[in-house]
Amino acid sequence: MFTYTHTLYASYIAYINQAIVNIFPTLIFIVFKNDFNLSISQIAFLSSFNFLMQMIVDFLAIKYIEKIGYRKTIVIAHISSTLGFILLGILPFMINPFNALLLVFFINAISGGLIEVLISPIVEALPEKQKTKVMNILHSFYCWGSMFVIIFSTLFFNIYSINNWKYLSFIWAIIPAINTFIFAKVPINTLSTNNDHTSENNIVSIRKLLSVKIVMIFVVLMICAGASEMAMAQWISFFTETALNIDKSFGDIFGASMFAFCMGIMRVIFAIKSDKINIIHSLMIASLFCIIGYIIASLASNAIISIIGCAIVALSVSIMWPSIFSLSAKLYSKGATSMFALLALSGDIGCSIGTFLVGTVSKSKLSIIFSSIIQNNTEIKIGILSVIVFPIIMLITLLMAKKYKSN
Repeated sequence: MFTYTHTLYASYIAYINQAIVNIFPTLIFIVFKNDFNLSISQIAFLSSFNFLMQMIVDFLAIKYIEKIGYRKTIVIAHISSTLGFILLGILPFMINPFNALLLVFFINAISGGLIEVLISPIVEALPEKQKTKVMNILHSFYCWGSMFVIIFSTLFFNIYSINNWKYLSFIWAIIPAINTFIFAKVPINTLSTNNDHTSENNIVSIRKLLSVKIVMIFVVLMICAGASEMAMAQWISFFTETALNIDKSFGDIFGASMFAFCMGIMRVIFAIKSDKINIIHSLMIASLFCIIGYIIASLASNAIISIIGCAIVALSVSIMWPSIFSLSAKLYSKGATSMFALLALSGDIGCSIGTFLVGTVSKSKLSIIFSSIIQNNTEIKIGILSVIVFPIIMLITLLMAKKYKSN
């Protein structure tokens, strides 16, 4: 007999699956380059393509998810992920590798986008009183999943060689396959709303959401949260290797794992204390420390101090995404699934903007202008420093959010 507890556990597993979708391919980029003769630009395009497809899925989900239903959609998401991992280990050896990988990334993007949009409202609709606590624990599983993927994959490659990566891809397919069955059986509630959820009325509800000031504040906050988190998460391995002169293999594992661990542990701590914490005040403090963390990481001349700065960023961004989701449900309960989908889309936009900004600024003339200020490997450090614009905007926006009351 499946209960709501099983629904929550399945949601935790879904975020672990999300981590596999996003992290595992990055660990075998070197294989794509060496074995499939893909250029760096092609590999970069694959990463961007995955992110773009997830944003498109987020957008389409706003219109169709409630019409299709939570259960069918989340089952489709896990079937897509299972198929994606299986095809990843087969298709590149049968047809043009780049075209095969594009197809695989597209299939996995469907899974990633749907999971991102659906899991939060599924958990929010559970008969659970301490929603902020549950939401932070939920999102911590993405962090634990990231660590698990990195560590387990590294052990697998060391034991069986990275040349056997396709077998690991098959192993990863087991997780979404099992979760497909669980989500087909567990009880799932739907967030209530005052609107009639026909396709046409759902479009109107989105237009209404975008006309509500507090919702637009949430959109801005999510863009800033996504940018603040992903800019460091995506560049930390490169940053530790080039700017901090840390060995690549050690930097890849230590940098990414440390960042994920700090995010995960802070989400758990915040979850335990959430019933006694003012969310807006916590987000303001997190924004301030995020600014400090980025400054330390980019300006410190000592590698250890820079790593500490990265850890401060991880600790501060950890509560942003889940807390904004919880805050939006409290301050604007009429948004239902449409608002969660809109916020997920906004967060993905922020992730894309943040990572793009680091790369763009790193190659700009700003690196030359500040060369006398920042020592060693100026380019990436200036790129990392530029991200402080997002927590600054978040801090200002949160001051505005304090004016609004629940409705």
